[in-house]
Amino acid sequence: AYKAANTADSMIGHRTPKHEAFGRAAALFDDRINLPASRLTGMLIVLAAFLVKGADPRNAWQVMRRDAKKHRSPNAGWPEAAMAGALGLSLAGPRSYGGEIVEDAFMGEGGRREAESTDIRQALKLYRVADWLLIALFGILSAIVIYLTILIAG
Repeated sequence: AYKAANTADSMIGHRTPKHEAFGRAAALFDDRINLPASRLTGMLIVLAAFLVKGADPRNAWQVMRRDAKKHRSPNAGWPEAAMAGALGLSLAGPRSYGGEIVEDAFMGEGGRREAESTDIRQALKLYRVADWLLIALFGILSAIVIYLTILIAG
């Protein structure tokens, strides 16, 4: 069901007259089902910033809370803003799509606007640590479920 919703959003979730009737519903449904994952991802990036040398967890939290909702996507802003804050960068902002300027807000307003190769390496470290934190979270939740199942079964 998730893959179908995601694919429908990718294929017909565009803001064009041709896709308006079904595309809008597909896009809204996809936004809703991705809502928990986007917020969890933002939180995992904030937590990862505590573990990655040179990252700024406090700024990651503050920028995520302040800027996530500025993004035109209700979900993309959470991890994007957390990463911008952790790295001290301004991400997103006005840019060109298909030759047209799109006036999007910056995530991490006040941060550096020029990313360097070290920022990419740092972002990948944060990403890997966030992945490991997610694996650990699922491991802990699985252990709790197994324990409770054994406890209840007696």
